[in-house]
Order: sequence, then C-alpha cells, then structure tokens
Amino acid sequence: MKIKVLVVDDSGFFRRRLTELINADPRLTVVGTAANGQEAIDQTQLLRPDVITMDYEMPVMDGITALRQINKQSGTPVLMFSSLSYEGARVTLDALDAGAVDYLPKNFEDISKHPDELQRILCERIVVVSNSRRRLPEAKQPVLTGTPPIAATPASSSAPSTLVSPPLRRRAGVSRDLVIIGASTGGPMALQEVLTKLPESFPLPILLVQHMPGTFTKAFAERLDKICKIRISEACDGDMLKAGHAYLAPGGKQMMIDSRLPLRIKVIEGDVRLNYKPSLDVTFGSAARELSGRVLGIVLTGMGADGREGARMLKAQGATIWSQDEASSVIYGMPMAVAKAGLTDEVLSLTKIAPRLCEEIN
Repeated sequence: MKIKVLVVDDSGFFRRRLTELINADPRLTVVGTAANGQEAIDQTQLLRPDVITMDYEMPVMDGITALRQINKQSGTPVLMFSSLSYEGARVTLDALDAGAVDYLPKNFEDISKHPDELQRILCERIVVVSNSRRRLPEAKQPVLTGTPPIAATPASSSAPSTLVSPPLRRRAGVSRDLVIIGASTGGPMALQEVLTKLPESFPLPILLVQHMPGTFTKAFAERLDKICKIRISEACDGDMLKAGHAYLAPGGKQMMIDSRLPLRIKVIEGDVRLNYKPSLDVTFGSAARELSGRVLGIVLTGMGADGREGARMLKAQGATIWSQDEASSVIYGMPMAVAKAGLTDEVLSLTKIAPRLCEEIN
C-alpha cells in the first residue's frame, strides 16, 4: 500500500512541483494539497494522510500553529520545510519542538537544477518519517534479556522489533575523560531531553554530534544553552574541553579530538566522500585514537548507521557504549545499528539516559 502524503504550502508552484516529485515514486502518492495551516488541519481530518509536508510561513494560519493542532488531533507525522538562514533555523527548531519529525531546506534553485537528487532525498525522507509513527509507547516496552536478531530495517519494518543490550559488562575502576553523544532524525528533542537534566556540576566535557546544516548548529547551540544548566556552545577549532560544558559539532564540518594537554577540539572541513557532516563515526574514531577507552559514547535516535563503525573502534579500546531503545526513538536506525552489531553495553529509554549518566559518571 502506498504512503499517502498531504502537501501544504502557500506557493502553487511549490505544491505542484512537490506533487510531481512525490508521485513519481512508486511508494508514495499525494492524496491532497493545502494552501494554509487551516486547510491543512481540515484536509488531515478528511484525507487521513500518512505524512504531511508543511511550509512555515503561510496566510490564515502558519505551519507551526497548524502542526500543534494536528499533533493534538491525529499525531500525523510532519516533515517541515524551512529556509537555510539563521532565522529559518530558529523556526525549524520551533517546529521540531512543536512535534515535527524532521525537516528539509526549501530551495527553489534545487528544484529547477537538481530535480533527480531532490526527489531521491525528499522521497526517502518521507518514507522514513512515515515509519516514525510505528513506535511503541515507551511505557509498554517489554523488559527482556538476550540479543535476538533483527531482519528488517527501520525504513521498511511494518512492526517494531525487540532489540536489547547484552548483559552489562562492568569494569571496576574505569576512568573517563569524555562523553560523546550522537543523533540524527529526532535528535534535537532527544538531546534537549538529556542535556536539560544534567546538573551544572557535571564533571566531564561532552561532545555533541547532530546531523544538521551549518546554518542550524549555531542557533541550536544557543537554544540549548538557554535552557540547560551546563554550558552549550557550537564547537570551534582549538576549544579547550572543560567540565560541565557541551560542544556541538558545527554543521558541514567534522569534530575531532586534539590530544595535546589540556584536551582540545579540532574542527576540520568535511570530506566530500562522507555522507554525514558532522559524522559520529569520525568523532568516535578520533576519540578512540586519542583517548583509548576513557570515553562513554551514547547513540540516540536517527536514520542510518552513523556511529556504528566509530563505536566499534571505541569498544576495541575498552570504551563504554550506550544506545537509545526503540520505543523512545523517533527513528530506530543509528541506535539499532550499534546494538545489532553487539557494541552496546546498555540500551536505555530516552528519559533514563540523563539519570543513568549522572549515576555512572558521579
């Protein structure tokens, strides 16, 4: 059965082009369009789409107001469109806070110059976003032991799988110098949940890797800094790592560890051969080389498998890896990849990560 999509945008041109791009994918079908937020609410109730693509700035009712109403009424997953400006980043973060599953930059130039690439990215993202609604309620997650195999991928699975951590391998007297947390789809709100629960006196520095454009990471770091007790900033090349401070990898670049004492951050240009900029694999791998096993790595919600190979390098050095559970993940891709590879020491619900982190580090 095809995934039903509702396209919401005040631009008739954008509605038509999105409809053409989406309908060209055999997995998807556009069941309706809307020119403003109120029409989006009405069409959602009438057509029952599986996914909504939503613009922000529209007459009658803006996209975020409509998103909040739709979230209350039906919980239909929403893919938000936004500009790549600083203001667009702030609006996108508001949309994610209001319940949007993911976002894409709205770029008319890409539509005209790179339609094939745009269609591939758009349609894959819609499929992933549609899958997000299949999460189990967190409270109903079964408590099991062992590590049963999984056959389906996050984008294709029609039912949630059960994947849990192997028995915890505690090592007495383990010392740690650093915590690294990585995420993709669903990550901004997951990171907010974890970081707002940490005390100002948290005794270690934290590196944050969130898949996000370069124009977004500064706004995201500023937002987190305002609501967290610990300090949050966008990482800069040469930053000295300080306890109680989290450093967000700048979008479009890679964040690594410079082992000169005191420890510093090294920010380099992103390699065009890498899919993710920033990449959790790169940051994990750098930490494995420079800090050996004195690292706690945490893999949160996100599509794909970024972090798995870096986690493998960290584990080979004796580091500890945690991953978010399926029930609380928006997209169970990155954490599943790590757990399925047998690299996870603990699988944790999102709300349990911060308390467990404080317990473990303190």
